[in-house]
Amino acid sequence: MNQQLKLQPVTPLPISIGIIIICVIVFLLNNISAQLALWPLYSNYFQPWQLVSYGFLHGSFNHLFFNMFALWMFGLPIEKTWGSRKFAEYYFICILGAGLVQLLVQYISGDIYPTIGASGAVFGLLLAYGVTWPNAKLFLIFFPVPIKAKWFVLIYGAAELVFGVTGAMPQVAHYAHLGGLFFGAGLLWRWGWRPGMTWN
Repeated sequence: MNQQLKLQPVTPLPISIGIIIICVIVFLLNNISAQLALWPLYSNYFQPWQLVSYGFLHGSFNHLFFNMFALWMFGLPIEKTWGSRKFAEYYFICILGAGLVQLLVQYISGDIYPTIGASGAVFGLLLAYGVTWPNAKLFLIFFPVPIKAKWFVLIYGAAELVFGVTGAMPQVAHYAHLGGLFFGAGLLWRWGWRPGMTWN
């Protein structure tokens, strides 16, 4: 898979950096409109474009900062390795997948609230980083112990699943995060990746 994705062209302004700039501008403009958030199917506010637009909105400075920091930390190296076209395809599939899973969960639960943020795509990027550089050591602020990327992906994904099932931190769309991760995994599978190539 790595041979297929390496040495592809990167746009003069990397798409990952462009997404960061757009998200910052949208945040400074007060998220522009609530119609850009992702609303449940039965809420009377849902529009198809929200499956993409919600990923450019953020609810607080911390929400924006940590998502954009992760996009810079994980997304930019991936884009430089895969190329901008593959990166964009992957990123927006993760955004779309996270949104679809969130809609399904809200349809089942009956909850009515808008969803915003690029976190689903960030989870997909985290998986892609762990697949591309499985043995790279990560040293994160909230986990100040070096850990290989491939194990961090599993730990973080398992934590999100537990949080989602138990209802911990209900203000966070845990299943959307997992949706981004799983749709990302599906696309990586389509490109030739298999879990045994990373975890062996």
